[in-house]
Amino acid sequence: MQIYKALAPLQALSFDLDDTLYDNSPVIAAAEQAMLSALAEHAPQSNQTDSDFWWQHRLKLAKVTPEIRHDIGRWRLLGIEAGLLELGIAQAEAKKVAQQGYDAFLDARTRISVTPEITGLLTKLAKQYRLIAITNGNACIQKMGIGGLFEFSLQAGPDGKMKPYPDMFQLAAERLQLNPAQILHIGDSHRADVMGALAAGCQAAWLDHHQQQVSTLPHIRLTDVQQLNALLLPTS
Repeated sequence: MQIYKALAPLQALSFDLDDTLYDNSPVIAAAEQAMLSALAEHAPQSNQTDSDFWWQHRLKLAKVTPEIRHDIGRWRLLGIEAGLLELGIAQAEAKKVAQQGYDAFLDARTRISVTPEITGLLTKLAKQYRLIAITNGNACIQKMGIGGLFEFSLQAGPDGKMKPYPDMFQLAAERLQLNPAQILHIGDSHRADVMGALAAGCQAAWLDHHQQQVSTLPHIRLTDVQQLNALLLPTS
């Protein structure tokens, strides 16, 4: 752990989820495959497509409606529908199949297991701090089995614009009835998590997986999330 700025007194810890509490790459790969399989089953015209085909349709949609990026679930769903329409499927059927493809994606996307070590860390931290989650993704802490350790989880789209926009940080402070400076946000993305937290007035802990060089420093830099054990206060 590297300390760049002394931490002010903390009341709450805010966690990013993807690539902070678990490796998200295999989760997304499995979810993409589940989506492709479901689409091939319900729309055989799509069985020669790959993930890039559907990504390109999302990009086209974002150019027309940039705000859609802030709700990645709806963005993906509408991107699938647009791709199906391009494949010649009638609109009513495309809407139905898009939902089936998205449901398959989301089911696999939320099948996430955190390690016992992570659960143990969160359990210890929850005894001394209020825990929340702020994510740009659509992972579900309840399905992960750690929901009972968190007061709530905020998700881009339903709860505001994605990080680094301040929406979810501000909403978190309001719901916790805390000053943003009393919240330490922990995440792996320098842009989304560090820059977003600092801009919203929160403190920031950066889980720097790749030892990057940056001009704007967090309060603390972590190489392993287990280093958060250092935040635990002695108990009698």
